[in-house]
Amino acid sequence: MRNVPLAAVVAAALATAVPVHPVAAQLTRSELVRLERNRVIAAANRALAEAPVTITAYPAARSTGGIHDYFSEGDYWWPDPKNPGGPYVRRDGESNPDNFVQHREALRRMSQLVPALVAAYTVTHDERYARQAMAHLRAWFVDEGTRMNPNLLYAQAIHGVAPGRGIGIIDTIHLVEVAQAIMTLERMGYGRAETPAVKEWFRQYLTWMTTHPYGIEERDNGNNHSISWALQVAEFAKLVGDEPTLAMDRRFFREKLVPEQMAPDGSFPKELARTKPYGYSLFTLDVLGMTAQVLSTPRENLWTWTTPDGRGMRRAVAWMYPFIQDRSKWPRQPDVMYFDAWPVRQPSLLFAGLAFPDPRYVALWKTLAPDPTVEEVIRNTPIRQPLLWVR
Repeated sequence: MRNVPLAAVVAAALATAVPVHPVAAQLTRSELVRLERNRVIAAANRALAEAPVTITAYPAARSTGGIHDYFSEGDYWWPDPKNPGGPYVRRDGESNPDNFVQHREALRRMSQLVPALVAAYTVTHDERYARQAMAHLRAWFVDEGTRMNPNLLYAQAIHGVAPGRGIGIIDTIHLVEVAQAIMTLERMGYGRAETPAVKEWFRQYLTWMTTHPYGIEERDNGNNHSISWALQVAEFAKLVGDEPTLAMDRRFFREKLVPEQMAPDGSFPKELARTKPYGYSLFTLDVLGMTAQVLSTPRENLWTWTTPDGRGMRRAVAWMYPFIQDRSKWPRQPDVMYFDAWPVRQPSLLFAGLAFPDPRYVALWKTLAPDPTVEEVIRNTPIRQPLLWVR
């Protein structure tokens, strides 16, 4: 199938698509609880035994920051065979296993534990789950001995090249669902005395990522990094009630993200040009879809909004749907790594199915693996607990 022109594949898929009807069946909250209950409670029960561990537990010898400063090294950077002791060189799509990732892994661990605990709390009202979630939140964002500083000055460093970079901001995309968990706890009336200090950390981080040169650089990156910046800004601004920043982000979605990154057919050309075009297309669709989800209001639905030539979320999901349904139909080259590990329960499918509505998307979402085990897939799946998002 990979020798078939891309346009022909998409045209055929769209021609055979099942029509979307306004009365299409929805996935209700109660149905989602029945589907997810056993999974989230099992995950939360495991999380009850997991003590908080923050970045302060992992000193980073190559970091120029302090013990409270998050540090990571760019995935695709390797020693130069021509100059082994010199600056690293880039090998796109190929992760160097020797780079420092302990802070990233600690952050990702917390981003799995806290949402699972809060999701279980929503269906059981068992305060053990909420207390354990709050213990992690205090350790990461409040306690002076263990908290992380609210900036990413030293993320995605390159040995011999840069002590940190703006594109490191993508590392905190895993805080998006943590922020959603905080809002859920607040809505349910738990931790009223403690959440203001946690939210203050996010307020400071939001200010940093919208004003620091690294943040501006990430905003203007032009590919999935810009979208990941926008999703974080949207969710963190929503958490702290920053309406002007939310309005700015909606304009950014309409005026920059969709017009400049989405082709008229709904694909993402800059991701298709990568060495992992399938995985990056899935990731970009998910993150752009979640940005639409967070920023949409009763008066402004970014799921149904389109440019004058029809580009928007409906077209993007329709373009990718056949290839999620059957990976063998993918008309481009396979990813250099992890091609067979995708797809999983892509959140774009669920929220598109609910937004349009389109029962095909929800039905396919239900069939996919909810808990990937491949590290690369976990890293690129920041939304894992739909119970926090569907009310």
